Amino acid sequence: MGVIGIQLVVTMVMASVMQKIIPHYSLARWLLCNGSLRWYQHPTEEELRILAGKQQKGKSRKDRKYNGHIESKPLTIPKDIDLHLETKSVTEVDTLALHYFPEYQWLVDFTVAATVVYLVTEVYYNFMKPTQEMNISLVWCLLVLSFAIKVLFSLTTHYFKVEDGGERSVCVTFGFFFFVKAMAVLIVTENYLEFGLETGFTNFSDSAMQFLEKQGLESQGPVSKLTFKFFLAIFCSLIGAFLTFPGLRLAQMHLDALNLATEKITQTLLHINFLAPLFMVLLWVKPITKDYIMNPPLGKESVPLMTEATFDTLRLWLIILLCALRLAMMRSHLQAYLNLAQKCVDQMKKEAGRISTVELQKMVARVFYYLCVIALQYVAPLVMLLHTTLLLKTLGNHSWGIYPESISTLPVDNSLPSNSVYSELPSDGKMKEQV
Repeated sequence: MGVIGIQLVVTMVMASVMQKIIPHYSLARWLLCNGSLRWYQHPTEEELRILAGKQQKGKSRKDRKYNGHIESKPLTIPKDIDLHLETKSVTEVDTLALHYFPEYQWLVDFTVAATVVYLVTEVYYNFMKPTQEMNISLVWCLLVLSFAIKVLFSLTTHYFKVEDGGERSVCVTFGFFFFVKAMAVLIVTENYLEFGLETGFTNFSDSAMQFLEKQGLESQGPVSKLTFKFFLAIFCSLIGAFLTFPGLRLAQMHLDALNLATEKITQTLLHINFLAPLFMVLLWVKPITKDYIMNPPLGKESVPLMTEATFDTLRLWLIILLCALRLAMMRSHLQAYLNLAQKCVDQMKKEAGRISTVELQKMVARVFYYLCVIALQYVAPLVMLLHTTLLLKTLGNHSWGIYPESISTLPVDNSLPSNSVYSELPSDGKMKEQV
């Protein structure tokens, strides 16, 4: 207790809450089963037979004899059949059949628990201001990031198991693309991209050298700067490969959600949500954001719009707000995905030929059964972005509060003398003469 103190109590309480309460009150389950999402049920074989005009009773398949054996032929129907799918609200019973539902529920609920622990720890550090304790909320944030990366890795491995599809080639291609892009970004100096890699690597090397010296070992550093950037580029390429299909899926859901949206406000929010990653990246491009705010071209006098600390705080808050917007738009995107079942049926009606009832049922049911996979592809990048921001706030010693600028930080007009205010007052000698 002397090492962690109150933080250990908060961790134990949250572990108990995750074990006792979250199985009954789960945010992940509520996001899917709050009644707003509706999925399309696949038609039964009897319904398809009636629609196709085959109302015969008895055998539902035509049997043929080959060498004394009976071979069953599946029932086929015309593709241009007048089929309208029935919808049903997603319930907790329906989620039992969904692929990756346990992984989705664990990631979302653990993220909620980690966020609560982080907020309580921030309040504790704000009032108590401990100096010798380790911030245990950082461990929770790192666990959330590790779980999110693990889930994305598990989803990506399925694309490599497909022999005939081109998903494997797409992942490998985008992985090499992000590797080259990361190497190009790491070459750019800190004057243009405010990543802080130079300062971070220097602090890491100095701390490592001091640790090795205390252990009686002589070393010039744990790793060279070039090797550090090389491994960082490899890590970025892996993350980019994991996020390839989530990004493609988000783009498709964005287009479908725009077609469903009728209000201008909803369409505007969808556009902001889709362009949010670009806005976040531009916040770290110094010539576009920080340099312009700190030194705006407003005439002869360059008056900063805000202090550097205020800019860092606003940048963190903007990312948090964009994460909240993406969570709010989750229902629209998931419903747009579920509507793919009816969209596939409508596309089938425009084709000629026949299709088996089994293939038609699989085509409709497959959309709903992979709902949690799509939800994970939507939530995992959001979770990674949120807790990376929380880590940046804590490890970067930033603040959540926006304070007004002090008078000393405001520029002084050089056209006036520094003692202009006091020049109008009489000097001590003149005051004595007047007395």
